[in-house]
Amino acid sequence: MTDINSRPSAQSVDVPRKSWQALTVLLLGMFMALLDTTIVNVALPTIETSLGASEATLSWIISGYALAFGLALIPAGKVGDRIGHKWVFFAGLALFTVASFACGLAATDLQLVIARIVQGLAGGIFVPAVTAFIQLLFPGQVRGKAFAIMGAVIGVSTALGPITGGLIIQAFGNENGWRGVFWVNIPIGIVGLVAAAFLLPKRSEDEATPPSGIDWVGLVLVTTGLVALLVPLIEGQDQGWPMWTYVTLAAGVLLIAAFGVWEVRYTRAGHNPMVPPKLFTHPAFTGGTILALVYFASFTSIFFTLSLLWQSGLGNSALSSGAVMLPFAIGGIIASSQSNKLTQRLGRTVLLIGTSLVAISLIWMWLLLANTEPADLTNWKLLVPLFIGGLGNGAFIAPNAQFIVATVDRQDAGSASGVIATMQRIGSAVGIAVIGSVLFGSLNITGPDTVASGFMHAASVAMSVSAAFAVIALLLVFALPKRVDALGPPAETK
Repeated sequence: MTDINSRPSAQSVDVPRKSWQALTVLLLGMFMALLDTTIVNVALPTIETSLGASEATLSWIISGYALAFGLALIPAGKVGDRIGHKWVFFAGLALFTVASFACGLAATDLQLVIARIVQGLAGGIFVPAVTAFIQLLFPGQVRGKAFAIMGAVIGVSTALGPITGGLIIQAFGNENGWRGVFWVNIPIGIVGLVAAAFLLPKRSEDEATPPSGIDWVGLVLVTTGLVALLVPLIEGQDQGWPMWTYVTLAAGVLLIAAFGVWEVRYTRAGHNPMVPPKLFTHPAFTGGTILALVYFASFTSIFFTLSLLWQSGLGNSALSSGAVMLPFAIGGIIASSQSNKLTQRLGRTVLLIGTSLVAISLIWMWLLLANTEPADLTNWKLLVPLFIGGLGNGAFIAPNAQFIVATVDRQDAGSASGVIATMQRIGSAVGIAVIGSVLFGSLNITGPDTVASGFMHAASVAMSVSAAFAVIALLLVFALPKRVDALGPPAETK
């Protein structure tokens, strides 16, 4: 492996000021898109009351966003390569802002779910431009620093969602507050659009890769396959698991298998596939993509569980719910700010520490929920396990993609990054679908006096599943290389 200490330091490389200004604009958009993955969780109980939303709808509000987000990432990246990333970013950000406005205007739960799916689609359109521009605007020596900043933004935005949502609902009330959770994106989006128009480089400056076609058949197969898997997972419990749910699950599996077969044939025909099959000739990459899916299923679902428990089950306010999860945010900010230094010093061990802390956190919360009376559960009892989970998440989020990309050849790093980002979003969607089904399936309320105890039991069961996901993620970390080159995928593996 090349000695990274022999390279010029990031500070010794002259990077134009406009490049850093462009990065600020790009990360503003990413912050807004990823904030929306968790900010809505604390609004779910008020949305349920305001719109009369079903239990399945609450899962769709989160899962629909994540799934649409993930499925748009790879096609949007290819379109950006073809026509220029600036205007793809601009168009996606504009659509996201409009969709946020539509979410806040929703008069029915169906309207809200549709607007959320459009919002997720828009996020998936503009987010690939962030990594593309980092590759294009920053030389190798500084690129690692830019990606570390991006990783910190990812961790912070996800962690700050619950408390931000709680503050908005507290300020504007339940009816208008949940709408404000979406409308907060409008001024941010407008500022981002104006800044993007002036600060992002034009096509002539960001052209770096040859244009490639979009694998539309592959996109349709994987989309219909994943939707076929998610629909019964979300609707099955609400509908009583009729026969159609099992048929649809089986159809989803077959469609995903057909997608794999199609990608192989499409590649052999000399075309550019949506997901290059050769990536999965590296067993470590396969393990890494499963790691991305499982990990994101584990940690994003805890906000869903705790928000519903704290408000619908225990009768607390949205602000109180957001405050409960504040230790997670603080831990995430602390760890993500140091993750780049820790990665350079510890290598893969930083991921092991991160997933171990998250697993400890979720197991602790599972046992706490299972063995505590509802009246005795306070935010102080959750403070330490949530802080530990935040530390672990912050340590994992920023460097995980770098280690997974390190399992493939350098020339495939771009494709691998797109696949990993997609798997992370799909993991979030699947996690919410599974945890929502477990939570509501375990919920047994026989009268007003059993609401709190019913939610406590259901939340403990759901948290046990999240903890199981975290333990599996911990084991999957061993599939990754022990160390990575600071500037790209290394040769050294496990």
